[in-house]
Amino acid sequence: MTPMQPLAGIRVLDFTTLLPGPLATLILAEAGAEVIKIERPGRGDEMRSYVPKFGEDSVNFALLNRGKRSITIDLKAPGAVDRLKPLIESADVVVEQFRPGVMDRMGLGYEALKDVNPRLVYCAITGYGQHGPRARDAAHDLNYVAQSGMLSLAAGADGAPVPPAALVADIGGGTYPAVINILLALRNRERTGEGCRLDIAMTENLFTFQYWALGNALAAGAWPRPGGDLVTGGSPRYNVYRTRDDRFLAAAPLEQKFWENFCDAIGLALALRDDARDPAATKRAVAEIIRSKTAAEWSSRLEDRDACCSVMASLEEALGDAHFAARGVFARKLVAGASAIAALPVPVAGLFRSPESEAGYPALGEANSLLK
Repeated sequence: MTPMQPLAGIRVLDFTTLLPGPLATLILAEAGAEVIKIERPGRGDEMRSYVPKFGEDSVNFALLNRGKRSITIDLKAPGAVDRLKPLIESADVVVEQFRPGVMDRMGLGYEALKDVNPRLVYCAITGYGQHGPRARDAAHDLNYVAQSGMLSLAAGADGAPVPPAALVADIGGGTYPAVINILLALRNRERTGEGCRLDIAMTENLFTFQYWALGNALAAGAWPRPGGDLVTGGSPRYNVYRTRDDRFLAAAPLEQKFWENFCDAIGLALALRDDARDPAATKRAVAEIIRSKTAAEWSSRLEDRDACCSVMASLEEALGDAHFAARGVFARKLVAGASAIAALPVPVAGLFRSPESEAGYPALGEANSLLK
């Protein structure tokens, strides 16, 4: 017998757009929650208009809103709150992503909704939180990583910071903390019968990712240097090296046993293996050795050497990787009419997900019958 999904019977009203909130509610939907997107009439979520298209809307929107429903309503129109009242009464979770005070002005802030439904878990995702000097500042992911100190650790060859390849503030600072705290709040509600308000501030959640830098700084006064510390390029044991055919080897043999295996595999001179003496000299020597062979040659030589090394893959290569195929990472499908692509992988265990592997995304306003 297929077990019930853990969030089956949970109704989520999603007032968010773009990435952090929609990805959070996607994760809830994949675990069985009914997610209803609240969108503006005519245009809906800004991300619907992006390109490339998949079906009628952008593939970005489709990936992040798989399995949800959509209603359209002008939240500033007279009577909007009354029309939403039955949904608010039946909801378990509200997720919103406006600047502080916006939902209050529309009559949809936590205190107002708490009067309608005291069991409601109300999650607000913002860049800087609901209070503080920057609370109402306009910003995006790059601003958040800059102001948290994280960007200062990402130095390029010329010493200038490089924009992160992932939207780490949106996802790591917004989406994941929102999901974690929503689940904690639902568990707490089981015990107390009461909902709560969650204040998810993306920027401050980035400090968690810098635990090692904070520890070094606060305990030893060793403030991190871009390109100069253990995991920012300062060590030969954690670095990226160019191969003869201009590909790259990611080498991370941090522990001594892995380092010894790595040194043996590449033939590093014995005098340079104690990298504590002169890390820069050891790093230069390793780089010269790795530059002498192709990526394929290094892949073959390092295979089964237990040395924590990988040839850098492109995204296209990663999608075709036999390991991910064996794990079923891209087995679920997103459908639009007769078209289907791999659904966005989310960190929800297969045990908790629907046995149905295919699902579409909502047309704008397709569930307006749910409105009063």
